[in-house]
Amino acid sequence: MIKLGIIGTNWITQQFIDATELNTDFKLTSVYSRTMDKAKAFAEHNHAAETFDDLDRFFNDGSFDVVYIASPNSLHFKYAKLAIAADKHIIVEKPAFTNQKQMAEIEALLKQKPNVLFFEAARQIHTANFKAIEKQVAKMPVIQGAEFTYEKYSSRYDKVLDGEVPNIFSLKFAGGALQDLGVYTVYDAVTLFGMPDEVSYFPQIISTEVDGKGTAILQYPEYNVVLNFGKTSNSYMQSEIYGLRDTIEIDDAGEIGDVVYVNGEGERTTIGNVDEVNPMYPEVKDFERVINNSDDPQNKLDYDRWFQLSMNVNKVLFNLRQDANLVFPDDEE
Repeated sequence: MIKLGIIGTNWITQQFIDATELNTDFKLTSVYSRTMDKAKAFAEHNHAAETFDDLDRFFNDGSFDVVYIASPNSLHFKYAKLAIAADKHIIVEKPAFTNQKQMAEIEALLKQKPNVLFFEAARQIHTANFKAIEKQVAKMPVIQGAEFTYEKYSSRYDKVLDGEVPNIFSLKFAGGALQDLGVYTVYDAVTLFGMPDEVSYFPQIISTEVDGKGTAILQYPEYNVVLNFGKTSNSYMQSEIYGLRDTIEIDDAGEIGDVVYVNGEGERTTIGNVDEVNPMYPEVKDFERVINNSDDPQNKLDYDRWFQLSMNVNKVLFNLRQDANLVFPDDEE
C-alpha cells in the first residue's frame, strides 16, 4: 500500500483521489487544508484517518509516503521543498513551478535525497491516446508542424467580470491561461517534438493583469508549432499534426479523446479513442508502478524521461512568459 497525503481539497484533488480508488495501491490517509473544517469534510468524504491545518505537523506527523500537491501554482515550490525535507515522494499538479530558478533548486534538493521521487501530474502524456499519437508521429517520415488548441471557458472568469481576483487569474498565485490550459499544449509539443529553438507568446491580458488567452509559437529548425489556449472563451477547433500529405487529427489537445490518422489519399483511420473512466487514472498507474519498483530498469528510464520533460516544459513556459513580459512575484525574489 502507498499511503497518500494531499494538499488542497478542490475538484481536481477529488478527481485524483477517485482515480486512486480504481484498482491501485494508493490509500488516502492524510489531508491538509488551510482550514480544519475543509480538511475534515474532505477526509470524511474520502475515508481518510488524519486531518491537518498546520503544515509542519502534516509533514512531521502525517503517516503518508507520497504527497499530492494541488495548491495554487505559486505555493507548489514551498510545499515541494517541505516534502523533500520530510523524505516524502511528490506528485505535483502542473505547472510544477513558476520559473527555472525554482526548478533548479528542486533538482538540487532531489539529488541530495535520491530516495525521494518527484512527478509532475501532466495527465495526458500517460494516456493510451497520447501514446498512439507518439507511435504515429514516429512512423511519419516528414513533419511540417502542428497546431494544438485547448480553450475552455472558466466559471471563475465570471468572478473576474464581477471585479474579483480568483487565484487562477491572479499574478500573486502565478495564474493565467498559459499556466493552466497552456501547460497541456506545451507538454504536447515538447513531448512529441523536443525543445524548440525559439518561442514567442502573444497573450490577451485581462483586468487582473494575467493572460486570459493567448497564442504561442514554438520555432523548430524545419517547422513551427502553434499553441492556442484560453480560459475566457470556448474553442471547438481540433488539433492537428502535419506530415507531407498525411495528417493526425486530435479532437482536443488537453483531453485527447479521439485521434485519427488521415493518409495521403484522405483515408481516415482511428488510432486512439480509449475512453478512460477517469482521465487521471493512467498517470496514477504509472506513478504507482515506479514508486513500487523504482529500481526496475524500465521504470528508471520512464522516471528520468518524465523528470526531463518537466524541466523542459518549465523552461519553455518561463521563456514564453519572458517573451510576453509576464512577470510573477516569485520571479523577482
